[in-house]
Amino acid sequence: MVANATADGYTLLLVNAGNTINASLYNNLKFDFMRDIAPVGLAVRVPLVMQINPSVPANTVRDFIAYAKTNPGKISYASAGNGTPQHVSAELFKMMTGIDMSHIPYRGSAPALTDLMGGRVQVSFDTTTASVEHIRAGKLRALAVTTAVRSDALTNTPTVAEFVPGYEASGWYGFGTPRQTAAAIVSELNKQINAALADPKIKARLADLGSIPTPMTAAEFGKLMVNDGEKWAKVVKFSGAKAD
Repeated sequence: MVANATADGYTLLLVNAGNTINASLYNNLKFDFMRDIAPVGLAVRVPLVMQINPSVPANTVRDFIAYAKTNPGKISYASAGNGTPQHVSAELFKMMTGIDMSHIPYRGSAPALTDLMGGRVQVSFDTTTASVEHIRAGKLRALAVTTAVRSDALTNTPTVAEFVPGYEASGWYGFGTPRQTAAAIVSELNKQINAALADPKIKARLADLGSIPTPMTAAEFGKLMVNDGEKWAKVVKFSGAKAD
């Protein structure tokens, strides 16, 4: 709908990381996300956390990798569904570490985390928003966050990259508009989005939700979209995931 909308600045798309994944996951989309949606601005990044059932004998990412390599085929990971950031983040981890884990997709984070806490799966990569209360309650053990920097929601938890150099994955939300929207309109929208992200009340509310306000120029956001699209295309190919 947005790709075909009038390019007057009044129709926007709430863009998320899943859009860059779907660009390679689906073969028969009726639009080209990278071509048809112009970037306006990023709003927030959403860290994911690598977490395990407490019965798994690992306290660090290094421990988990060693355990997985000595127990091939015995580890299953839960995700919020095929092609979600939770899915491809785990596949990126597999790709970069060479470990073997089986994917168990669920219809959303809630049932995935329920089975993780119940021990029916051993590990998941899920959002801090969905996970942090279970971690604080001791029902799950956090090993690392997936972003390049540590999360304020889990201040004592390291990043995956501290053990697997170069690893980075995150969910994010931003805004796009039809590709022919005038540069002046995109610039004004970007200005207003970034002004909202600077508002202390909005920043505090987003932080409460486990998100990281991340203002960017439209060009910077466009680069993020392209880079994520290229990264996830490699992971989708590695995993063999298909949605069509």
